[in-house]
Amino acid sequence: MAWNEPGGSGGRDPWGGRNNDQGPPDLDEVVRKLQSRFKGLFGGRGASGGGSGASGGGMGAAGIGVVLVLALVVWAVSGFYIVEEGKRAVVLRFGDYQATTGPGLHWYPRFIDKMERVDVDSIRSIELGYRADEALMLTQDENIIDIKFAVQYRVGDPKDYLFNVRDPDETLRQSLESAVREIVGKSKMDFIITGGRSEIVVRAQTLLQEILDTYGAGLIVTTLNMQDAQAPEQVQDAFADAVKAREDEVRLKNEAEAYSNDILPRARGGAARIIEEANAYREQVIARAEGETARFTNVLAEYTKAPEVMRKRLYLDTMESVLSNSSKIMIDSKDSNNLMYLPIDKMMQRGITAGAQNSPESGDNLARTFGSRDDSGSQPASNVRDNLRSREVRR
Repeated sequence: MAWNEPGGSGGRDPWGGRNNDQGPPDLDEVVRKLQSRFKGLFGGRGASGGGSGASGGGMGAAGIGVVLVLALVVWAVSGFYIVEEGKRAVVLRFGDYQATTGPGLHWYPRFIDKMERVDVDSIRSIELGYRADEALMLTQDENIIDIKFAVQYRVGDPKDYLFNVRDPDETLRQSLESAVREIVGKSKMDFIITGGRSEIVVRAQTLLQEILDTYGAGLIVTTLNMQDAQAPEQVQDAFADAVKAREDEVRLKNEAEAYSNDILPRARGGAARIIEEANAYREQVIARAEGETARFTNVLAEYTKAPEVMRKRLYLDTMESVLSNSSKIMIDSKDSNNLMYLPIDKMMQRGITAGAQNSPESGDNLARTFGSRDDSGSQPASNVRDNLRSREVRR
């Protein structure tokens, strides 16, 4: 039967008291009863009297011990933590750096030590020059250049990254801008835009790493790239013309060098060939002169032995060499018989002309008929004599 129904409570309130006057329960009484039961749970003297005080005290001490053991177990278990691969854990004891732990299972006393994880393997990036106040820089030759950089970095020392600087990422951005402005300010605009890109990048990366090491930011720069470098938009047309003229200059120089590399070896080869021909001609003239000298010496020796015979022989040889170059035929005949004269020179000339027009064989046949000629175009004297003798025999 419910308490709020007539006769359902049996004259008692919900807390065990008599409800004679049907008034509200006494709150102080309720609090005292709750305190009494709580003390009885931990071995204190309860409302049932002092007879069971000793046994209640023993049970209270055991309960406190169990609670303490459970609390100690929970505290010890809560101190275990796992560091993932690619991360490091920085352990602090009352705010002071204690140790840096690597990947794996570790333990630290909770509420005494504090642990913070830092990702050391992931690559982070920052870009410079994509805002109006960062892109324009002054060069050594007092030109303004629009330049953009992108840097990639990672955490090298977790302790320095957490405690040495307030905001390491922003520190790196400002250090990058400072390093780039210093390098650009010491370089000329043409050098930066054309052939000095790689050198500018190397110098800027080295200087940036030195600045970060000086600050102790705990960051390592992995790569630094120059995204773009050009003249400001207001002068890009004029600068493009200058670049085109420079490219034309380089192209023409390359063409001139290619022509020089082609003509000089040929000229050197021609000069060497002429020199070799001159040397060969010199050797030929010397050899011919030596041969003529040797022949004259031999003739002189024979002439000394038989002057008359040698004189006549020289005369005949001279006449033979002279007459062999002539196309005329001289016949010494004592008889008065008629002699048929053939115009051999005209026939040979017509034969040679016809052979040149038709075929080379006709000239050869004619030459074989009247005797072959030597290189100078003259017919050898021996062939002329043989032909004359054959005619005299036939006559």
